[in-house]
Amino acid sequence: MTDAGKNSERSAYDVVVIGAGPVGENVADRARAAGLSTAVVESELVGGECSYWACMPSKALLRPVVARADARRVPGLSAAVQGPLDVEAVLAHRDEEASHWKDDGQVAWLESVGADVHRGTGRLTGPRTVTVTASDGTEHHLTARHAVAVCTGSRAVVPSLPGVEEARPWTSREATSAKEAPGRLVIVGGGVVGVEMATVWQALGSEVTLLIRGGGLLPKMEPFAGELVADALTEAGARIRTGVSVTALRRPAPDGPVTVELDDGDRIEADEILFATGRAPRTDDLGLETIGLEPGSWLTVDDSCRVEGTDWLYAVGDVNHRALLTHQGKYQARIAGAAIAARTGKTPLETAPWGAHAATADHGAVPQVVFTDPEAASVGLTLAEAERAGHRVRAVDHDLAAVAGSGLYADGYRGRARMIVDLDREILLGVTFVGPGIGELLHSATIAVAGEVPIARLWHAVPAYPTISEVWLRLLEAYRGH
Repeated sequence: MTDAGKNSERSAYDVVVIGAGPVGENVADRARAAGLSTAVVESELVGGECSYWACMPSKALLRPVVARADARRVPGLSAAVQGPLDVEAVLAHRDEEASHWKDDGQVAWLESVGADVHRGTGRLTGPRTVTVTASDGTEHHLTARHAVAVCTGSRAVVPSLPGVEEARPWTSREATSAKEAPGRLVIVGGGVVGVEMATVWQALGSEVTLLIRGGGLLPKMEPFAGELVADALTEAGARIRTGVSVTALRRPAPDGPVTVELDDGDRIEADEILFATGRAPRTDDLGLETIGLEPGSWLTVDDSCRVEGTDWLYAVGDVNHRALLTHQGKYQARIAGAAIAARTGKTPLETAPWGAHAATADHGAVPQVVFTDPEAASVGLTLAEAERAGHRVRAVDHDLAAVAGSGLYADGYRGRARMIVDLDREILLGVTFVGPGIGELLHSATIAVAGEVPIARLWHAVPAYPTISEVWLRLLEAYRGH
């Protein structure tokens, strides 16, 4: 690993990557696989948000919650799992999955592929140049012969409200790394972070109140997804209030409770408050002004993830605002890495839809699983999105509880499946599943949507009996009318 030394130094590489989260790691890996010398700059932990404050710790927290919920629905097992979760063991497992917030393993992996890691804050100082400022103030100047890839991700947005600073609200980082369950937790926001953290902390002993400005949970998915998740959270003991906004916070004593003031005049007292109200790009201190771009802005890119108006700058992952998901950012990184290598070698690019250098899936085949109880999973377009895009479509629904595999999976199974059919092309534009155990079902839908598999061919994809996957047969039967 290369740290900035006591004196200002200069180094030249083929590719410089700013940000060593999963996205930056994958860009570096693809660049090195193409034989390009590569530097990676990181100001925090190598491995990024996903490894330490998002995907890994949150799913480690959610797994025992969902496993217990599933077990409680299985005859012969339910009586044995009625007690509370071992909170200490759950948090210890979370710590392990987050590598105890140490990045030695991830640094070793980057070094194993031949990338140089530079610790410090990376800022653009002009075309193809990056200055790395170490914690001791020393600087290391990097020059990229071919490409700079910005992979700095996004940060949680906390609204500017009266009293917000003294209230010290949680963001997703604090919610996934907390050392104990707060007695009372208010969560503002009904998106993925909000519902997943409500699921976790309610199960670990907190009294959870969800405050939603809109009309329901998971607003970017099909409406029934949020409805089923809301029903389950309410049954678990969480309170959900819709159509309300926070207007002010008060926390006069640093270790005391926080009072949450609402626009309807009501007040709620809690031990902690979590804002899960969106993300902003981490580009405000990136030096974008030195190359004529707006600091703090999302970076607009083409399908190869190259920033519009440049021939050397790439923005990969959250910063381009195409699909703020780790797996989608890693997909973009594979595309961008291949494009950088092709342009470096002056090889013709395959930029047509679904080509080797086009992140086409960002537009219509983005998969996501929400790890609540029940799970919610989707890929592609919702019915509303498809109609707004001008497609002539039909939504086909099926009750997941009516599938034999669901009844075997759990007593009292509740769930729903929907596929969106493009009536002109007879392919699927989107699929949504909601129900226990359906997360692993999503990839079949992703293949169908990304592959644009004709309905007539899907009819020959025989689901094994008795699995929940048999819902595919039922959906196709409903579409075909028999």
